[in-house]
Amino acid sequence: MTLLPRVKRIFDQLGENIKLARLRRRYTMEQVADRAGITRATLQKVESGNPSTSLETYVKVLFVLGLEKDLLKIAKDDELGRKLIDKELMK
Repeated sequence: MTLLPRVKRIFDQLGENIKLARLRRRYTMEQVADRAGITRATLQKVESGNPSTSLETYVKVLFVLGLEKDLLKIAKDDELGRKLIDKELMK
């Protein structure tokens, strides 16, 4: 899969955020992987921001970390969409 560099950086940051969340909780990789029902190798992919890892896997890991509700923040504040609608409404 070929990604734009800025998209790759987003995945990298996501993986780093998840890893930091795990470390802050003092969970081992084995603990999180076991609780999420995945292998340690798959958790390594998540923590490295591997874009081919399924969204379901990311959600499982976030759930173990108590961060699953963070997903509800995605696309919540659609600034561009509001600007486009506001521009149309002003006509």
